[in-house]
Parts: sequence; structure tokens; C-alpha cells
Amino acid sequence: MKAIIFDMDGVLVDSMPYHAEAWKQAFLTVGIKIKREAIYELEGSNHMQLIDIIFRRFGRTPTEDDMRELNRKKVEIFDRIERAVPFEGIKELLVSLKQKHKLAVVSGSNRKTVHDILNRFFPGIFDVIIDGDDSSESKPSPAPYLKAVGELGIPKEHCLVVENAPLGIRSAKSGGLRCIAIPAYLDRKFLEEADVIVESHRELGRYILQEEEREAREKHG
Repeated sequence: MKAIIFDMDGVLVDSMPYHAEAWKQAFLTVGIKIKREAIYELEGSNHMQLIDIIFRRFGRTPTEDDMRELNRKKVEIFDRIERAVPFEGIKELLVSLKQKHKLAVVSGSNRKTVHDILNRFFPGIFDVIIDGDDSSESKPSPAPYLKAVGELGIPKEHCLVVENAPLGIRSAKSGGLRCIAIPAYLDRKFLEEADVIVESHRELGRYILQEEEREAREKHG
């Protein structure tokens, strides 16, 4: 294990409730009423894919203007209501991991949101950052994670992905990457495609340490 690739929302920061509420309010402006859970299940999609899926559920097809205007409204609302904080223990874990591994973020959120949050809470931590504007395909396509692997310059068999959402897990696994999941907002049943499910960020740290120790034993065994 030479690199660890993190999703951002729901893995590094407790931010998804604000994304979900912002989308909920934005969709109301075009007469579409959704529940927050609909956004949690689509976490990892970029704004174009998310808007397209929600519109089609209501028998509508979004135009490019719809996508542009809805995304603008969502970002505006998110910036106004967002009070995201890092999950307990994640900063310390990242500082510890950075001593031995390359670290990356792969998020479906827009570039401004991703860089604002990472610069606020984790400046200088990540070697590679892939946001929702970096790839024409979003999760569950493997493209975002494979782009991160390419920029890290490390073979994917030496990379570990940390996710919290079904589309992100599918993205990692379809790209041939090992994936560990944390049930931040959804029940474990939504995360069963992951290789391992841990219950908390503290348990995540213990799992990675155990993996490091196992690999060290194998190397010197």
C-alpha cells in the first residue's frame, strides 16, 4: 500500500447534509420535490449526472440551461448554509498517513467547493486532487479514480480507496481498486460492494495500521 485515495464528502468532512439540503432547495425552484436520502444515494455523481437522474425520475429531461442554472443555485445555497466540519480524528490520521503514503482526494463536488473545503481543513495534505469538474465521467464510472491513480504514478494494486457511498464504491471496484467503506449516512447494506466496511474513522485508522503491519510481515517474512 503506497497510496490512499479518499472521497471527500462523508469521508473527510461531515458535509453531505448541507449538499442534500442545498440540492433539495434548488430542485424546489423547478417544481421538483425530493428527500435528502435521494441525494445521499447519488453521492459521488457530478452535478450534470445528478440533475439528469433526478429530472428523469420525474419524467423530465433537463436542458443545458437547466443544468447550469440549477448548479448555480445549488452552489449559492450550499455556500450560504454550509457548516461542514472534519470527522473526529481524521486530521490526525491524515498527518500520520502522509509520512508513509501518497494521499489523494476524488470528489464529485464542483471544483470551488472541493478546494475551499480542503484548503480550509487540510492544507498541504494531498498530493493529488480530482474534483467533479476534472472528468467528463463521474462515479460510478471508474474514470475519476483511475485519473487519480495516473496522477499519483502508483500502480493501482498499491492503492487503497476510502469511500462512504455506493456509487463511489462501484467506481473504485470497477477500476480494479481495493475499497474500504465507512457508513456515514447510509446503512451498511448500501456499501456491501466494498472489500471491507469499518464502523468509524477510528476503526479506519486501526484497519490501515493492521494492513501496514501485515504487509511488513509479508515483506520480511
